[in-house]
Amino acid sequence: MVLGPPGLRVLSSDATRLAVWGDPIAHSRSPQLHAAAYRVLDLEWSYERRRVDMATFPEVLASLDHGWRGLSLTMPLKAAAFAAARTRDGRARLTGAVNTLLLTADGPHGFNTDVPGIVDALGDEGVTSVGTARIVGAGATATSALVALAELGSHHVQIVARRPEAIAELVAMGEEVGVTVAAAAWDEPRLDDVAVTIATLPGGAQVTDAAADALAAHGGFLLDAVYGHWPTALGAAWDRTGRPAASGLGMLLRQALVQVRIFVAGDPDVPLGDEDAVLAAMRDAAMGD
Repeated sequence: MVLGPPGLRVLSSDATRLAVWGDPIAHSRSPQLHAAAYRVLDLEWSYERRRVDMATFPEVLASLDHGWRGLSLTMPLKAAAFAAARTRDGRARLTGAVNTLLLTADGPHGFNTDVPGIVDALGDEGVTSVGTARIVGAGATATSALVALAELGSHHVQIVARRPEAIAELVAMGEEVGVTVAAAAWDEPRLDDVAVTIATLPGGAQVTDAAADALAAHGGFLLDAVYGHWPTALGAAWDRTGRPAASGLGMLLRQALVQVRIFVAGDPDVPLGDEDAVLAAMRDAAMGD
């Protein structure tokens, strides 16, 4: 799969400004992670945090001058960034979500780094292939989780969501990537044993202990996309049952590393020079908060 548009490897040396946008945004650790990476790379780039909502996104994006190199986008801007991108990588096209914009003279180029972030975060936990899996939630992050599971070889994924109609898009996406998607409601989860569960619910989502314990009992390893409200209700259930679980901090770290690759060289798949040192510095920054 060709993920990036051609001709992006050489970027203007005077484009040094970067930022993460979203609403809310005060909780974001992206500035610490990116600042750590650019120190190791000896790049005098700035990386800011700015609250931008859906209504103001087009105007604020259009106001950026040639000094801007790229943007990280969090909720609720991933669909808007997808629409604004002049080109999109393969993962963005599959998911309909862009969380990274590389800003060039010919327009913004969109990437989805959440997918490799999930793949690599699971790899860090020793999960390098997946047969059957479960996704809890059916929002924007669930689309990236589904594509990530397909990349890891998953052939059957169950989606547990409160709104069954929200699963229809994931069923169609599953057909496109060769994964059978089945739905289960919260109040009647027909649960089979799976190797991996990826939780994509917001940090404050209400989950009953009974539902959480049922998911944990049949859920294998848990990767929860939340990192700011840990443990979540699901994380606590996995702990009660003695099953392995990880917060979304590893996913955040790994997707940010792929963003750094894009901002440095325009390619999500080309490792940085001394990437091990960059990753170590980013991990230290993440753990320091």
